[in-house]
Amino acid sequence: MAKPNYSFAKRQRDLEKEKKKEEKLQRKKQSAEDAALNPDGEVATDNDVDTDVDAPKDQAPDA
Repeated sequence: MAKPNYSFAKRQRDLEKEKKKEEKLQRKKQSAEDAALNPDGEVATDNDVDTDVDAPKDQAPDA
């Protein structure tokens, strides 16, 4: 029967940890860049864009 190669398994775990660490760093870097582009901290969505330009929602209709 073959003997388990513990060194190989440990190396694979270490590589996986390093990969996760790099991914986390990239996510943090992306978040920082997004925050720098939008300093308000607000996320722009499609709902924020007013599609009906002729009738603004904040003005009362002329009655």
